[in-house]
Amino acid sequence: MGDRRWLNEGVEWAKTLGAAFVAYLAFTTVAFAQYRIPSESMVPHIEVGDRVTVSKFAYGYSRFSLPFDIGLALPRAEHRLFEQMPQRGDVVVFIHPVTNAVMIKRAIGLPGDVIEMRDGVLLIDGRAVETTEPHLLMRQVHPRGREWAERYNETLPGGVTHAVHNLTSGAPLDNFGPYTVPAGHIFFMGDNRDNSLDSRWSGMGPVPIENLIGRAEIIYATAISSCGRDHTVACPMDRWMRPLHY
Repeated sequence: MGDRRWLNEGVEWAKTLGAAFVAYLAFTTVAFAQYRIPSESMVPHIEVGDRVTVSKFAYGYSRFSLPFDIGLALPRAEHRLFEQMPQRGDVVVFIHPVTNAVMIKRAIGLPGDVIEMRDGVLLIDGRAVETTEPHLLMRQVHPRGREWAERYNETLPGGVTHAVHNLTSGAPLDNFGPYTVPAGHIFFMGDNRDNSLDSRWSGMGPVPIENLIGRAEIIYATAISSCGRDHTVACPMDRWMRPLHY
């Protein structure tokens, strides 16, 4: 009698865990996911160790919407289910088209856009984007060290304004293009322009729309900073629970 009771309880526990797992799969496939930021390419808006919530429904669904890298084993497709095109300025999580690593960058160019960099200035369709005057600051570099950075605001066509860091003149990717974004692809760049291997780099290039995972919406956890004890360095931007899109 006792063995049967234990068996029945075990079956009920298995059903409960199975239902919870199915619910988790449905939620992380259809609705939201979370990712930890591994690099400084999106400084100053996102720091190493920050965690972001990603809406998977923002651009529709592809094989890369599936959790646990299941989609890597599925065949490629040219379109997404309920496909929506990103907007310029969106912060997007996607699969690297060469290495299959999970990446986060800002959408700069849409299909047909002509992207160019001249001496660190971004041009879209032959016109330099609007920028503010830069100001110089000293920042803490992950995991240790310091660097000078020029910070300024950049306004993309369509009105999205975001902060950019420029570390040095004459960086390898300060001059690029002109390059026409091919159909079905997005051109991505990091906000930390001299510390970002992005679509300007031959090792990545433009990203197929299929590779998009979703739009990063909010930073729900931030890395611990010790800058308050050192007044010679600038503290990171306030980021906790701050939307990445307005």
